[in-house]
Amino acid sequence: MSKKKDRMFPRFAAYGFLKNLRFFDPFIILIFREAGLSFLQIGFLYSIRDVATNLLEIPTGVFADAFGRRKSMVMAFIAYLISFGIFYICTDFALYALAMLLFAFGEAFRSGTHKALILEHLKISGREDEKVSYYGRTRSVSQFGSAINALIAASLVFYTGSYRIMFLASMLPYTLDLFNLLSYPKALDGDLKHIPFKDIWTQTKSTLRDFGRIFTNPLALRALLNSSFSGGSFKATKDYLQPILESFALALPFLLLASEVQRGAVMIGAVYFVIYLFTSYASRSAANFSEKFSSLGRAINVTFLLGAVLLFLAGFAAGTNLIILSIITFLAFYALRSLRRPMDVAYISDQIESRVMASGLSAEAQLTTILTAIFAPSLGFLADHFGIGISLAVLGAGLLAVYAFIRVDER
Repeated sequence: MSKKKDRMFPRFAAYGFLKNLRFFDPFIILIFREAGLSFLQIGFLYSIRDVATNLLEIPTGVFADAFGRRKSMVMAFIAYLISFGIFYICTDFALYALAMLLFAFGEAFRSGTHKALILEHLKISGREDEKVSYYGRTRSVSQFGSAINALIAASLVFYTGSYRIMFLASMLPYTLDLFNLLSYPKALDGDLKHIPFKDIWTQTKSTLRDFGRIFTNPLALRALLNSSFSGGSFKATKDYLQPILESFALALPFLLLASEVQRGAVMIGAVYFVIYLFTSYASRSAANFSEKFSSLGRAINVTFLLGAVLLFLAGFAAGTNLIILSIITFLAFYALRSLRRPMDVAYISDQIESRVMASGLSAEAQLTTILTAIFAPSLGFLADHFGIGISLAVLGAGLLAVYAFIRVDER
């Protein structure tokens, strides 16, 4: 099938672009710090989100595979919208925790499911050999959305002087994305069995058995662990760039008539815009990058080691007040994540059956959330007591230590 006649690609691309218009993302730690939360409390909020996501991953993955991936995505976006509303209206830790639970509900229904929709489309189209390049191109558009997100978010903060307004603003693109998802064809749900309600448990057990077999395959298990350690470390650390950028902005003699919030917003928006332009290009280049290695497994192993080194270096630079080096290293860390993500999806999908693809990719997301839930409060504790630089460097060193146990097969 010609790429020019691919009517789904624009919809897949629109999904990723709109999904990444989370205007609060570039400032989330600063929002929580403004509300009076410590880094440890912020870490606990991340853990609440990730533990809840973890608990919901298997049942929501089963739901997607057995009863409809499109329905799963719609439920995810409804949960997101309610969560954004609570974040906008409320300010205390308990209600933030409730909002995080709803956000986790959305993450659990979404994670792995949309990738399964894309992979099902490629299967129907007879284009399964394009997994890395096709997913890389859709992710490239989503990362470009993140770049635009940074500029819009910075503008909102600069002109309103408020961080929380961004939760309200984020509801608009998410509502549009909800309608986009409703337009997906039923064929992307895959091979579903229309069964009566009394047989739902039988169908669920059958899908769970297929899901369990994923963990009996050593190659698949190592692929899941490698991807999850990489993803978990990224999710737990990526937002620590925000306070680094804010402190750097306040030390510079620019926009002296603006408030500290406005000055920080300009710096953060500009840097995140550049970062996501790099990550957009990185996602688009994933297929070409992976082809430079003898195998996809080799590319995954090399990028894992490089990510650990970059994280350690970012922490070392922040801890020794080499702020510009820390920012540049973070930029490379973000780009590397986008470069390897399409490779992870392709490698994992080669190890599991297509009919349990959503469950398999949800398993990877589940392991990622477990690790993020462990990393986040640990980093918060270290950041409160020893500084952000030490916390990042410790995690980078830890990743290097576990590499021997989670390296994937390179044959």
